Amino acid sequence: MLTILGFVMIATFLVLIMTKKMSPIAALVLIPALFCVLVGQGAKLGDYVIEGVGDLAPTAAMLMFAIVYFGVMIDVGLFDPIVRGILRFCKADPMRIVVGTALLASIVSLDGDGSTTFMITVSAMYPLYKRLKMSLVVLTGVAATANGVMNTLPWGGPTARAATALKVDATDIFVPMIPALAVGLLAVFLLSYVLGLRERKRLGTLTLDEVLEPVTETVLVEAGAGSGGKGIARTGSGGGAGSSAGGVSYDKGADSKGSDAEEPADDEEFKGLDPNRSTLRPRLYWFNAGLTLVLLTAMIMQLMPIPVLFLLGAALALTVNFPSMKDQRARIAAHADNVLNVSGMVFAAAVFTGVLTGTGMVEHMADWLVGAVPEGMGPHMGIVAGLLSLPLTYFMSNDGFYFGVLPVLAEAGAAHGVSPLEVARASIVGQPLHMSSPLVPAVYVLVGMAKVEFGDHTRFTVKWAVLTSLVVLAAAILFGTI
Repeated sequence: MLTILGFVMIATFLVLIMTKKMSPIAALVLIPALFCVLVGQGAKLGDYVIEGVGDLAPTAAMLMFAIVYFGVMIDVGLFDPIVRGILRFCKADPMRIVVGTALLASIVSLDGDGSTTFMITVSAMYPLYKRLKMSLVVLTGVAATANGVMNTLPWGGPTARAATALKVDATDIFVPMIPALAVGLLAVFLLSYVLGLRERKRLGTLTLDEVLEPVTETVLVEAGAGSGGKGIARTGSGGGAGSSAGGVSYDKGADSKGSDAEEPADDEEFKGLDPNRSTLRPRLYWFNAGLTLVLLTAMIMQLMPIPVLFLLGAALALTVNFPSMKDQRARIAAHADNVLNVSGMVFAAAVFTGVLTGTGMVEHMADWLVGAVPEGMGPHMGIVAGLLSLPLTYFMSNDGFYFGVLPVLAEAGAAHGVSPLEVARASIVGQPLHMSSPLVPAVYVLVGMAKVEFGDHTRFTVKWAVLTSLVVLAAAILFGTI
């Protein structure tokens, strides 16, 4: 019964948020609370929630101060040269921008922390997507999938958990998987190329000057334009004001009041390249760059807990860049919306995970899935573990999967002569999908900063993340790693 209710609870949650019948925060709280009552454990709901909140409190604290820190870095202009450099490299071409997103997310993922990766990637790329009217779910989908592949690094978490759970060396798990993971990363770049071509066909390209220079807009939306949004009159293939999606024509002599009244949001939100914003601190650029480098280095070297590092970093960044108390309060208030949304999501997710774990649903679901594996598949337990890692790491935390399920899979494989190392390697192929799981706090940073609905991100990303995971698994089989 717990197995069925567990799957029904997860399915109900996903359906409600993907159809936008409930907000993610409400669904993460109310759905598990209802099912906790249905399984007859309503009296223990408070204990489950408190336990879940306690487990995720350090993560929530880290995200709160990390958002403030990177928000201040955006305000003072730390990422402006990056944005301009990427833009010049991409030449305002949507295809190159999407590929650049995958490249940037992959590089930044080397620090092993998904939240940091998403903050830096979105900070750098969001203004470009907004300015060119590109699809923001492409940004979140590509960033999450690229980070998922890179999350398999030994210091990223999953590989270390698998090594600890099965008492093997993390190097023995990761190194043989490098060729397969490289193929997976190539698949992400190919995906970004295809999605970029689709965006280019839909939008065309702007000239570099049109993107870098502020202009006044006059909106010319064609009659009958669909919900795909408004485009921009651009130069290049697929562009032009006559495209089926409608267009925005740039007229430097237009009346600014008229354009602001028609489409204020885009101008207001595109501030990443504004060279005149009052928060810029050009004289402190190298201090801020050095502080960020020191912070990331300390994270990689694990000199202190990440929440403490970001707490110290945020306090130092605010004090040095904005000595005035009034300015500090203004900066904190400016980023309060992101802080509240993300931390709220994390604590709401604590209710979901607390009930899922406390009631025993996760354990029963995992046992059912493992028990459903046919006896004849025993000699192929490596492949089975790889396939099971997709749904299980999506519906469970990494801790629950690697410490609760993986040892069972390894034991079943050992009975048929399958090495624990092979099972451990297979267990990390589901990470591209895992990084878009509603149980991963970092994904709320991604969708929150990119201003994308979680349901929209899920609908767009899951299919591509599953495909990427299967590519990694197939490559590992072909290379003989699994």
